Amino acid sequence: MEGQEQIARLVVKAPPFWPDEPELWFAQLESQFTLGGITQDATKYFYVLTHLETRYAREIRDIVTQPSAQGKYDAVKKALTQRLTATQEQRICQLLEHEKLGDRKPSQFLRHLQTLANNNVPEQLLRTLWLGRLPQ
Repeated sequence: MEGQEQIARLVVKAPPFWPDEPELWFAQLESQFTLGGITQDATKYFYVLTHLETRYAREIRDIVTQPSAQGKYDAVKKALTQRLTATQEQRICQLLEHEKLGDRKPSQFLRHLQTLANNNVPEQLLRTLWLGRLPQ
């Protein structure tokens, strides 16, 4: 087979898109790209588009319908992250008013509250909220 190019299809096992955690989703996707040896901007861009549900693709319609010549993947990543990530104000409101232990372990719940707080709430207040929401 001398002189013939071999074409191998790389398999990327991308998780379903997580609209509530786009940064984490992109981190996992980029790990898959690294494992698969995928470095081309266009390939990464098309992988993202094929793994988005319609409602999230609509959020970035402007980028999908008029992609830039270069940096397509970074543009999609930035737009999805900015447009879908809750603002710090929304996260603090959620932390103060809505979060419950649910079926999480106390340590998981504390980590979740810390993620919502994002170093913007004093640790003592965070622990007080956490303790107040644990079962007696």
